[in-house]
Amino acid sequence: MPLQLIPLPQAEVLLDSKFLSPEAADALLTELTTTIPWRHEPIKLFGKEVLQPRLTAWHGDPTARYAYSGLALDPQPWTPALQQLRQQVEAAAQTRFNSVLLNLYRHGQDSMGWHADDEPELGMAPVIASVSLGATRRFRLRPRHPEVVVHAPVSLDLPTGSLLLMRGTTQQHWLHAVPKTARPTEPRLNLTFRWVTGQ
Repeated sequence: MPLQLIPLPQAEVLLDSKFLSPEAADALLTELTTTIPWRHEPIKLFGKEVLQPRLTAWHGDPTARYAYSGLALDPQPWTPALQQLRQQVEAAAQTRFNSVLLNLYRHGQDSMGWHADDEPELGMAPVIASVSLGATRRFRLRPRHPEVVVHAPVSLDLPTGSLLLMRGTTQQHWLHAVPKTARPTEPRLNLTFRWVTGQ
């Protein structure tokens, strides 16, 4: 299924909800959740140090160092499964990636707050390719600036095996988040591929 454009002003957001088959997505979820060395990292939020409400891992080329929210990450090596997925994502996005951030949402109270992927090492117009595995969670977008007029935050339900692509000026004009949910939910794993400059 080709990537479908989500109509948003001053953004280029595309979605393939069936990028991986359910069987491939389930097998990859099982492998990654059981073999990746997950970390529960503290970050700085409004001047305070708090634990992130999710587990994380950072893998990539040796030069792909990345920093956000006061957290500096040195990449772990690519695993065979991550390397294969990278090749599939690069073919779909027609873009090269040298790193991937993995976020494991263990339950509905694990979340990601409003932010943009606009760190200097990502460049002015980064391409962010996001693969979702496991439980369907709601992905939300809202404008960063008042001149971008929408009536409410945009919500996308990202099923297992889906690929979401954000590129162009999306990070300059939009924030995104994965909010908490009170509904009982199984774990969800999200992998965001990106290109970072060497630090």
